[in-house]
Amino acid sequence: MIRVLLFAGLAETAGSSSITLEGIQKPLTVQAVKEQLSAKYPAMKELLEKSMAAVNQEYANSSDSIKESDEIAFIPPVSGG
Repeated sequence: MIRVLLFAGLAETAGSSSITLEGIQKPLTVQAVKEQLSAKYPAMKELLEKSMAAVNQEYANSSDSIKESDEIAFIPPVSGG
């Protein structure tokens, strides 16, 4: 089980700022989680591809491994001013 935190438009699309994913294919990578979320929530695919990822509160690359007990967050680009 992996806890996924979503911010801004991703949270709006999912209807929640936190999701629990189970049964993700191994090897577990940030990219695998993105693919799983895109399959479950097709409307967030484009925004998810542009989002930064953090694993256990540290920025991560798409190829970084994750353990089932990790917390992963996706932060989409935001604008403001």
